[in-house]
Formats: sequence, structure tokens, C-alpha cells
Amino acid sequence: MALVEINFDGLVGPSHNYAGLSLGNLASASHGGDTSYPRAAALQGLEKMRHNLHLGLVQGFFAPLPRPNPAFLAAVGLDAREPADAAETRLRAAAWSASSMWTANAATVSPAPDTTDARCHLTAANLVTMPHRSQEWPDTVRQLRLAFADKAHFAVHDAVPACFGDEGAANHMRMAARHDAPGLEIFVYGRPGGLFPARQHEQASRAVARLHGLDPARALFVEQSTEAIAAGAFHNDVVAVANERVLFTHELAFADPEGTYAAIRAALPEAEIVVVPASAVSLSDAIRSYLFNAQLLTLPSGEMGLVIPLEAWETPSVRTWLEAMLASNGPIRRVLPVDVRQSMANGGGPACLRLRVVADPATVDPRFLLDEARIDALAKVVARTWPEQIDPLDLGSESLGQSVIAARRALLDEAGLNELI
Repeated sequence: MALVEINFDGLVGPSHNYAGLSLGNLASASHGGDTSYPRAAALQGLEKMRHNLHLGLVQGFFAPLPRPNPAFLAAVGLDAREPADAAETRLRAAAWSASSMWTANAATVSPAPDTTDARCHLTAANLVTMPHRSQEWPDTVRQLRLAFADKAHFAVHDAVPACFGDEGAANHMRMAARHDAPGLEIFVYGRPGGLFPARQHEQASRAVARLHGLDPARALFVEQSTEAIAAGAFHNDVVAVANERVLFTHELAFADPEGTYAAIRAALPEAEIVVVPASAVSLSDAIRSYLFNAQLLTLPSGEMGLVIPLEAWETPSVRTWLEAMLASNGPIRRVLPVDVRQSMANGGGPACLRLRVVADPATVDPRFLLDEARIDALAKVVARTWPEQIDPLDLGSESLGQSVIAARRALLDEAGLNELI
């Protein structure tokens, strides 16, 4: 069985909007109330997927979840009437959120080489810290169990209990000599009590490691720095990313950086740790530009490339550091900027938009895998049916709701995924 890394990107849903629902996500907060452009956002996302395909990588996608979500509104006692106050307005907006596009929060993934039963395990994230995301996991599980239905090769778990917040792969990294070799799984958690909520609970991470049957010696639990969380690094993937033997991290990502690096090197002697010092790129610049919310990828040539948002390349301190890094002949040999501005404005860069799954593509439901023709077909549906723009004040409109539902159904029909309706 040929194991490769497959990146599954979330297709931006037709209800994509800027309601500013995510406390601690500075980009989301700063753009709250702005007009969004769902059609442009989804087409940007599809072009990012095409970009990876052109690099010679295996690329998959996940469909948007059903929105607006009437079950959520019913559960909080709201109906079709206009909301009476600001709190009700935010709850209504939560039912319309397209946040499932950030599939780094869909689940935590442990590839078969790491698990006791030699299957790839996926545990859906409960996302309980934020109301607009807490409603996602049941529909996410449905999609995961469809995409990874082969029980000889996959095990898909429900979310861990809601008393422990779990944000999925955004707070999880894996390092290994190769994708198909046994790896070190790094779970990053936060301590409560800071300016912004620490979304990943240590016990959620430990529960996932147990569910996946990981060797305790190959699972590392690391505390995220409170300074990073307070600066707007609401997930670890805003300040660190790993791929195979390489960890690319900001100096202030972890509460105990030297201890973390030592533990990684002890478990994986070939590890290469690339640290960006705060003196070169401030925490503020790193978070604003999403330098680390990048896809660190092994290209078919064997060299590593870093897919970054255009905003990172356009930030002077970041570009200066990246150019020096490339000149130093280190492990990251290419920097590849992509345009995902609509996602970035809501607080999600290239890494937020994808879930990494190491698996044999032949064991995955082929409807979730992409080639040029399928990307073209999905793009035509988006261009024809996705709303051109949404103002947050439009959320709750019956006509907009009908168009959003119809657009998603057209997408599922084109993809052959009508089980998800």
C-alpha cells in the first residue's frame, strides 16, 4: 500500500460571511460587519487546490456543511422572526457560518504507521469554545465516514466529550522521517485564564491519543505560550507548522521552546527545527501575515515548499526573513504565495483550509479526490450558483437562505455526493 499525504481542502460555502464571531481571532474581529464575497472566496479556494495539483500532489476536497442550520436555531429557541437583540443576532449568524471551510479544525488525524491497529484514525473536533463552530462535528463525521468508509484502513471517531475543548489538527503536528514512516505526534494545548480563550484542552489531546492507539513514547504534549494566544494565535497552526522531519516555528510559539525542541530531537534525531526569531519577525507580524499558517509540503522532487498567503509575502519583515532563509540553503527550498484573501479576512490562511491525511488514495472514496476536470466542474457550479456578495445584515433573509441551500445542492449533485444533502 502506497501511503502519501493527501491535502483535503474545505470548499468555501455559499453562506461565507463576515459576522466577526470568533473571539481571539483578530482578523475575524477586525472584518466583522464587512461585505463578503462567497463566489470569489470559493473560486480562490479551488485555485489553491489546483495550485497543489500542479505541484504534483494528491489533492482532495470536502463539501460545505448544510447552512443555514435550522436545528441550531431551534435548539436555542429562535425561529424565522427577526432577532430582537445583539445576542440573538449573533446566534442567527452562527447558524449561517461557513466556518467548516477551515478543515484543519475538522479532525485530528493519526496515520496508520503510528497506530496500534495499523489503520488511519480520525477524531472529529468538537469545537465547543465557539458557538458557531460547536454545531459542526455531527455533519463533519458524516462526511468523514463517507470519504474514509473503508474500515480495513480507517477508523473515524465521534468528537471527545464537550467538557474538553478540541480544535482538531490546528493544534496537532506530526513529524517523521517520511510520511509513510512511524512518526512523532505533537499535541499542543493551552492554559485557560488569559486575555483570549485557550481553545485546546490538554485532556482532549490526551483522549485523542488514546483513541488512536498511539505509543505513549511517540506522543508529545506541549503547552502553547500564553503570549502567543494573547497576541491572536488562537490555534497553534498560526505560529508553527511541521512536515516530515522539519518543524517551522516562531520563537514564541511554545511555553517551553527549548524543552519542546529537546523532546522532539530525542524522539526524532533527524529533526530539523527552523526557528524564526522575534527580533526578525515580531509575533504581531507573524500573526497578521499568517506566515506560519502555511502548507509545508514535500514536493515530488523531494524538496520542501512553503505555501504562504500573499499577505505574508507582502509583509516586509516576513519577506526579508524568507528571502534570507532561501539563501541559507536550509531544508525549505521554495516559497509559494497563493491568493486566499477572502479566507484570510475571516482569519484562515492556507493551512486552515486543509486537513492532512496520510493514506493510500486508492482507499479513499474517489468522489473526494480531485483532478483538473473535477476542479473545472466544481468551479462552474460555484460561478453559476454561489452568491456574489453577502452583507451580515442579510443573514436571516428567506430568499438568501433558499439560494444558499440551492447552491450547495447543485454542488453536491455535481460531485455525486447527494448522501450529504
